[in-house]
Amino acid sequence: IKKIKAGTTGEKADEFSRDIIKKAGYGDFYSHAGGHGIGLDIHEIPSVSEKYKGKIKVNSIITVEPGIYLPKEFGVRIEDMILITKNGNTNITKMPK
Repeated sequence: IKKIKAGTTGEKADEFSRDIIKKAGYGDFYSHAGGHGIGLDIHEIPSVSEKYKGKIKVNSIITVEPGIYLPKEFGVRIEDMILITKNGNTNITKMPK
């Protein structure tokens, strides 16, 4: 989350989470996008995914929600809402982890 800022592409934002999950040995179990924009609709651009080349803009609100799903066992996905600012970002999710 700390690495995401205005001008980061959705592809790069997704890569930040994906790399951590791969290094932990769970890369094969992370098969979806890492988040999305939130606005008037619950799922909007920018997409935080391997396929989205667009840049995240100042004042965007995006989710960062990487997940790991182990077949026939369980899955875990934690979602944070992030406000993109001109100086970086602010995590506006206040739920403790």
